[in-house]
Amino acid sequence: MALSKSKKNEKVKQLAGELEHSTSAIIGTFKGLTAAKDFDLRKTIRAAGGSYHVVKNKLAAKSAEGTKVEAALQGLKGVSSVAYTSGDPVALAKALSNWVKDNAEFTFKLGIIDGKVINVSEIQSLATLPGKEELFSKLLFLINSPAQRLATVINATGRNLAVVVNQAVEQGKLQGDPVEAGKSETGKPEETGKPEAKQAEAAAETTQATEAAAHVEESAAGEQPSGAAQPENSTASQGGEAASTEPAEGQ
Repeated sequence: MALSKSKKNEKVKQLAGELEHSTSAIIGTFKGLTAAKDFDLRKTIRAAGGSYHVVKNKLAAKSAEGTKVEAALQGLKGVSSVAYTSGDPVALAKALSNWVKDNAEFTFKLGIIDGKVINVSEIQSLATLPGKEELFSKLLFLINSPAQRLATVINATGRNLAVVVNQAVEQGKLQGDPVEAGKSETGKPEETGKPEAKQAEAAAETTQATEAAAHVEESAAGEQPSGAAQPENSTASQGGEAASTEPAEGQ
């Protein structure tokens, strides 16, 4: 039964309103599609965030004028239906592609994404891509991962520094000298015949503590600690140099 002009205008207006905000569409055709399968197809498309209409070609072309899916609805021939969405085009393509695998009565004609018309093979390729939600999840993981690693390293550095300081306190390296510098407990000046040896010994202890802190921090970051293989030899060498600066007995 032919539609009256008023009915046609009403359908054009309704479809135009729905297509106005759509950014993607997939146009298909079917033959021998039962009412039960048609209902199942519409349900599948709704679950993917889309809408579905069987359209008359001329009415579809007129309804799509000025929209982002206009190019895909011009010059259609034969039986046509359109599934469209303003959401994720990948989700729509996945839903339709999976449904078509078990329902050969429905086939694709073409599609359109943000004004770009795509063919049947490109629709199938689109269906293999990760959806927006999956991409957002991966993006958030990539953004959060460096921050989490940085926080771990910072926390580990603080803990390791505390360990080094605690070890230094236990060894008496950070304890204050209650006796005034340059005097013994009796108040007499101490002998200062070996200033170079004391300076070398202090430098060796400082170097050893610095290397220990660097070793602990690099281990927390998952890297090979630099200089970790020779801490004892280095200290011994420095200690040897310090010893060589002491005056010989009897001089």
